Amino acid sequence: MALVIIESPFRAIEGEDPVFSRLINKQYLQACIRDCLRRAEAPFASHQMYTDALRDSVLSDRELGLHAGFEWHFAADYSAVYTDRGITDGMMRGIAHAQNLNIPVEYRTLGGEWTLKTSG
Repeated sequence: MALVIIESPFRAIEGEDPVFSRLINKQYLQACIRDCLRRAEAPFASHQMYTDALRDSVLSDRELGLHAGFEWHFAADYSAVYTDRGITDGMMRGIAHAQNLNIPVEYRTLGGEWTLKTSG
């Protein structure tokens, strides 16, 4: 199995209600994880785990989480960037870090219905 870093939005999408946006982003991330697993990949999504332990709204916590996530790039075979909900600043930083390390970056879309309620 390839070791894959997932890049997907976590913070609220501009113009959306912040609570709604984060809920949808978490559902979207779960769909991205399922997509990787179905591709016989072993995905890692630091923004799922670290944001549960750190406060994303506190700059020092956010930076700590981002940098800890970047360390996983050294073990990854490539980075999968899921773009159905756009590309956030945090995602752009992850993409740039992977590219600086010459780690392949693959852009993906799920399309269609991907929420937990409709994905079966």
